[in-house]
Amino acid sequence: MDIKKLIIKDAKLKEFILKNPNGIIATDSNNQIIYINQEAENLLGLKKKDIMNNDIFCVIPDFRNIKFNCGKVYLIDENDLTYDIIPIQLYNENEESINIYIIIEIDEINKLESELKHQKTIINELNEILEGSYDGILVTDGDGKVLLVNTSYERVAAIKKEDMWGKTMRDLMNPVWMPNSVAYVVIEQKQAVSKRQVTKDGRHIIVTGMPVFDKKGEVKKVVINARDISEIYELREELLREKQINRTYLENYKEFIEKKKNNSECILAVSKPMQDVLALAQRIANFEATVLILGESGVGKEVVADYIHKESLRRDKPFIINCGAIPENLLESELFGYEKGAFTGANQSGKEGLLEAANGGTAFLDEVGELTLDLQVKLLRFLETREIRRVGSVDGKIVDVRVIAATNRDLDDMVEEGTFREDLFYRLNIVRINVSPLRKRIDDIAPLSMMFLYQFNKKYNQNKELTIDVIKELEKYNWPGNIRELKNAIENMVIVSNNEYLQTEDIPWNKEKNSGRKIVSMINNTEDLTLMEATELLEKTMLEKAKLKYQTTRAIGENLGIDQSTVVRKIKKYNL
Repeated sequence: MDIKKLIIKDAKLKEFILKNPNGIIATDSNNQIIYINQEAENLLGLKKKDIMNNDIFCVIPDFRNIKFNCGKVYLIDENDLTYDIIPIQLYNENEESINIYIIIEIDEINKLESELKHQKTIINELNEILEGSYDGILVTDGDGKVLLVNTSYERVAAIKKEDMWGKTMRDLMNPVWMPNSVAYVVIEQKQAVSKRQVTKDGRHIIVTGMPVFDKKGEVKKVVINARDISEIYELREELLREKQINRTYLENYKEFIEKKKNNSECILAVSKPMQDVLALAQRIANFEATVLILGESGVGKEVVADYIHKESLRRDKPFIINCGAIPENLLESELFGYEKGAFTGANQSGKEGLLEAANGGTAFLDEVGELTLDLQVKLLRFLETREIRRVGSVDGKIVDVRVIAATNRDLDDMVEEGTFREDLFYRLNIVRINVSPLRKRIDDIAPLSMMFLYQFNKKYNQNKELTIDVIKELEKYNWPGNIRELKNAIENMVIVSNNEYLQTEDIPWNKEKNSGRKIVSMINNTEDLTLMEATELLEKTMLEKAKLKYQTTRAIGENLGIDQSTVVRKIKKYNL
């Protein structure tokens, strides 16, 4: 008998049996086989023509122990294959029993379980992705019923998840803040639709619905994306505010520089440490006391000394600066002068020293910490008597000179070490001014940069502009060479950069990084580089870096551990 001809009371069960992809065997109430599908033939190694209308227990003796309606059982055949047997007993309209055996190979079950696990993993990952979206996402079916909603939608739309589950979008509509749902517009128009909405807490959102079609071209799902455009407006406003702040920042400094640039006596001092220095300098300017200015190399000690002189009653008199680079054996004659014939090579008419030349004015003694002990004695005598005696002379001369000394050395330590006279230290240290390094005067970096830019634009006939990104990068830098290094960096950018608006890649140390990467790259490709070429490339890079930080070839030589003549020769060689 064909099972299709049997009338089973439950139509759904009958459909399930006929469409089941697993093995199926059916028997009548007398256990005679009335149906077997192809899958069962394959699994059990049977042929339909050989077993139809035979007793199933004779064909498959192991089925004798199977009881109906007691769940699935396992069966191991003679080939050690394992099956799941699901026995089901049904009845036709005549109340005659029909026994159904569903046969599933265990390996197939494992495949199905593996596939199910894989599908669950995919679903979990998709849920994680949906939950990770900053935009709100909601999915409805073709009737507008909510199927899925992520946490961001709850935040953006200001509707709680529990208020949406299992409901239609029509249930959520409100005549005040959501008179219509984009889901229904999408279902009606069968196309993507975007709408603006106002949430119940007053925020503006943009909602976009995308249709998902079935095979018949009907909308089966609607995927809705919701974004808070209030946040976008706020970001836009914040960006505009930032740009305006940057513009105002630069324009204010430009105005500040414009007022100062034509005044040669001005000092740019925006930071509090530098303003405190200038306030003290102005306060002591008209006193005749000796001043000691301390600070790292390049911080502007000479500028402070010049400011004191110009604020004093001596402003119309000479301001004489001794050069710290003067050789040690000539320093005495440079300070005190010499008579004719005092030493080999001396000027035949003699020469007045810097202290004598500053008569009536101010003498600035830079790098006073470098003086020898013998010269310290002579300087102390001058400070106490105001009398100078030229080298080779027995006669003294009284001069009216105010002395301002400066050093980047720690004189307190030098006094303890015995390398600087204690009495001279106390004589110089009547008024002490400490000038902070540039890294502690961040507020001065922008105005100083713009002042140097103005100077070098004028000097080199350029029209370069600073950008806020460059200013911020300069403010982050440590400035071991202080203002001198900043000045050299700005000059370098004005000369070397091809950009009208200077960019961060134009900053010298950023170029050094690129140069360093270039060296490493070249060294890694040794077939393109000789040992001599590698040595020269490294020498040039180090000299360029040192030249930015140090003003004199002597200082460069000390930093690099080579003598001054070698520095001069290599700078000329590399055209630096």
